[in-house]
Parts: sequence; C-alpha cells; structure tokens
Amino acid sequence: MWQTILVGDSGVGKTSLLVQFDQGKFIPGSFSATVGIGFTNKVVTVDNVKVKLQIWDTAGQERFRSVTHAYYRDAQALLLLYDITNKSSFDNIRAWLTEIHEYAQQDVVIMLLGNKADMASERVIRRDEGEKLAREHSVPFMETSAKTGVNVELAFTAVAKELKHRAVQHPNEPKFQIHEYIESQKEKSSCCSYF
Repeated sequence: MWQTILVGDSGVGKTSLLVQFDQGKFIPGSFSATVGIGFTNKVVTVDNVKVKLQIWDTAGQERFRSVTHAYYRDAQALLLLYDITNKSSFDNIRAWLTEIHEYAQQDVVIMLLGNKADMASERVIRRDEGEKLAREHSVPFMETSAKTGVNVELAFTAVAKELKHRAVQHPNEPKFQIHEYIESQKEKSSCCSYF
C-alpha cells in the first residue's frame, strides 16, 4: 500500500479531487474545510497489477500545518494542488515545496496539479506558468478538474505507475518516465478537453 497525500492551500479542491477519483462524482458546494486530515483507500490497476493507494486529504489552513508535517514522512507521493483561478494558491506553491523537501522522504514522488480547469473564464494562472514552475522543480504537471473529472484519474494513475516501477525496477528495464507517460495519455484524451 502506498501513501499519497494531497497538499495545497485551503479551497484549491483537494477534497473534491479525492471524491471525484474515489466515487467518480462532484458534489458542488458540499465541502466545508477539511479539519486536520482524512483518508480514503483506493485500488488502482497499473500494468494489470492491482495496487492500493491510501490517499490522505490534508487541511490547507496554516493552523493545521504541524499536524500535516507528521504525515509527510510516511508518504510515497504528494499531489500538490493550486487553483487556476486563485493567484495566492499558485504563489504559495514554492512554500509548499520547501515544506515538502524539509519533512518528506528524499525520493518522494511529487506532482503539481493546477485544479479547476473547468473554470477557464475565471483563470488567472496560465497553463504555461504552471508548466514553467513544474520544470523549475523537476516535477510532472497537469491541469485537472475535480468537477468534470478531467485528468483526475490520470494524475493518480501516473503516480501509482511511478511508484510501482520504483518498487520493481529491473536493472535492464528502461526507467519509467512519468513526464512522457502523462504527455502520451493527455494526447489520447485531448480531443475533448482543455489542455
């Protein structure tokens, strides 16, 4: 079982993203801020192998940060979210990354997600800004929509694939390239989405 943690400012859609991935639905306006931390177990199939993800949903508010830090140590993956309609949630990504590097394992898988891609008309952070930030920190990036489900499954599947490949790395097997996998999957689905 691999622990994956959702982190980012309060209100960026962490709980909605988790519900969309877990239950395949969006429940508008039903979430109050997460208090402390909650989790869901979800089995995903990676290369015909079932793997269990334990996904932790953390509170984004400052007052819960010390609680969250304790969970970083055990995490194999972190999905770091910002809201494309909220500049401060994007500006705070660097602070989140500093915190992650301070408390998480050295080899933790980190993925940057620009959430709320369905709200393009209210967008204040361009996709290329997210891509640039991700390149600076050498982490994969994609935009997601917890509301429509765009890239939600892909985000978790890509992380699970990366973790599985790390766990069973064979010396003569090519290293799994999470960036390339994401690009190839996005191309498959780009006929009808917002990339």
